[in-house]
Amino acid sequence: MAESDWDTVTVLRKKGSAAQSKSKQAVTAAMRKGEDVETSKKWSAGQNKQHLVTKNTAKLDRETEELHHVRVPHEVGKVIQIGRANKGLTQKDLATKINEKPQIIADYEAGKAIPNNQIMSKIERAIGLKLRGREIGQPMDPAPPKKK
Repeated sequence: MAESDWDTVTVLRKKGSAAQSKSKQAVTAAMRKGEDVETSKKWSAGQNKQHLVTKNTAKLDRETEELHHVRVPHEVGKVIQIGRANKGLTQKDLATKINEKPQIIADYEAGKAIPNNQIMSKIERAIGLKLRGREIGQPMDPAPPKKK
């Protein structure tokens, strides 16, 4: 047998960067050429989370209590309506007077609003009736005179 000449052949070619191979253009170009392309959707991409189930998941699954926000009682809504009617104000007029939207007054009167002490005090001052505490519907005490 004759001896074979084994020459070392070095092939240099430019590889694309990782960003180029991930771009949409690079993927479509590879598909057109008929190359194998593997794509996968990453779970929780861009976040520092692993494929873990938190220990609170089971606790949340066992939770049966229905959580809800406390709403304004209907009797407060009735007091607002009566006080507004006594002053001759519409919902819009009262809302303008206290610098709030008319929808807020409608929500308070219907008992759909989540109570906000700041808004409740504005309404109390505007209609002259108490909306909080044991004395709901009672007239407000006149403000004490300011000291000079």
